[in-house]
Amino acid sequence: MTLLDAPQRTYSHRQVLEILSGLLLALMTSMLSTSVVGTALPTIVGDLGGQEQLSWVASATLLTMTVSTPLWGKLSDIFGRKRLFQIALGLFVAASVVAGLSQNIGMLIAARAVQGLGTGGLSALTQVILGDIVPPRERGRYSGYVGAVFGLSTVAGPLLGGFIVDTDWLGWRWCFYVCVPLAIVAFAVVQRVLRFDHESRDARIDWWGATTLTGGATALMLLLSFGGHEFEWNSAWTYVLGAVTVVLVAAAVVAERAATSPILPPRLFGDRTFVLASVASLLVGVALFGAMIYLPQYLQIVKGMSPTESGLMTLPMVVGLFLSSIVSGKVASSTGRWKAFPAVGLVLVAVGLFLLSRLHVDSTPVEIGAYITIMGAGLGMTMQMLVLAAQNAASREDMAVSTSGVTFFRSLGGAVGVAAFGAILTNRVKDELAARLGGVAAAPQLGTPEAIHGLPPQVVKAVLESYTEAMQTVFLVGVPAAVLGVVAVLFLKEVPLRGGGTPQPRGGRHERRRQPA
Repeated sequence: MTLLDAPQRTYSHRQVLEILSGLLLALMTSMLSTSVVGTALPTIVGDLGGQEQLSWVASATLLTMTVSTPLWGKLSDIFGRKRLFQIALGLFVAASVVAGLSQNIGMLIAARAVQGLGTGGLSALTQVILGDIVPPRERGRYSGYVGAVFGLSTVAGPLLGGFIVDTDWLGWRWCFYVCVPLAIVAFAVVQRVLRFDHESRDARIDWWGATTLTGGATALMLLLSFGGHEFEWNSAWTYVLGAVTVVLVAAAVVAERAATSPILPPRLFGDRTFVLASVASLLVGVALFGAMIYLPQYLQIVKGMSPTESGLMTLPMVVGLFLSSIVSGKVASSTGRWKAFPAVGLVLVAVGLFLLSRLHVDSTPVEIGAYITIMGAGLGMTMQMLVLAAQNAASREDMAVSTSGVTFFRSLGGAVGVAAFGAILTNRVKDELAARLGGVAAAPQLGTPEAIHGLPPQVVKAVLESYTEAMQTVFLVGVPAAVLGVVAVLFLKEVPLRGGGTPQPRGGRHERRRQPA
């Protein structure tokens, strides 16, 4: 009898917290690396290759995180959750060291791509393992902790990144090195507390599906990242990459329908909840990553803030995300109702993005803080609830692939958002600069924020105004994505969360047999 046929093992609240301590420490490590780099990116890319490279440095991580997410869920079914989780953590640590040693922009992008592989595994498997050990009704309670870790990482990351960049004897390379000790501790904790007995399963891997899925997503990301920048939208490259994307996606559909053990089982797409939760997650990813990657550029270039000050300005957003995630998770667990949270949350995201699109050169810190608080509160109410909804609707057999599938679409949305917003930003800045400088053929080379503010006054004024106009467009483009997300959530059928009560280990509190932790 396999695990899927057997009654689901139950865990006490203490056992769940022990397991989560290791999972969330590893997750926080990878997320901290992403957020710690966020405020430092304008300095890093300015030092290594120019501001126009920022979108690709960010997109490399999101791309590999996105395309690898479905694979981690399936491979953990075959080879075991713990083993795959530790492999993901090891990949992340190794890539972090290489990123810190980068001597040019190409080396940094490659290291960030491998970091994304590890981050994809950690983010997907954390949710999968949580789904293994906690019934859906209680899962909202613990999903709040995942959201809280996201908030904590987002608080600590920008502050730490700003401090590192502003400290002469450290420098931006320590933005990557600082996560290594935390990851080592996380590895030790996971080794001690995560003791799943690996179940022997069908070890056939859907290589054709994996190849076509990752190839299609990669071609799409290359098109969005380089289109309008490295080549014109109306060019042979655009048509070739577009055609490759369509062909590979079509091939992936055929491959998944024919596979015995598909990466993304076609039956999932017959589940209304999975489809709509995935669509909403994709749109959330567009808004989330688009805003978080480019907001530091506005704060540091337009507002002239240091990386540390830029990090401090993210605190209101994180407070909103932290509180709304915890509160919504607890309410969902106590009532079994969840649909209102992502619906209201995405409305708040749309409002926040619209308000951010009204920012200008003279906007006050109070205005900026208020706008990003609204957006943070909306994200906290939305992200974990969509994963929870998909898990609640999935069978035990499909829980891992359903979880990683929703996470995949959120990452895909983030990758699309960063690439598309980056293309919009780069082109708008270029056009606005040309207009403000009278069509001067040689536009100034935009390096670090400090270098930009060291340009002649009339050029600085033109750059600040150009970036402001471009940022307004970027945030405004995110509003329709959030509105479409609201529509997707409204069509979701709310099925009350299954299960309830605090799970207790079988055999009583005095049972001497060792319980897996």
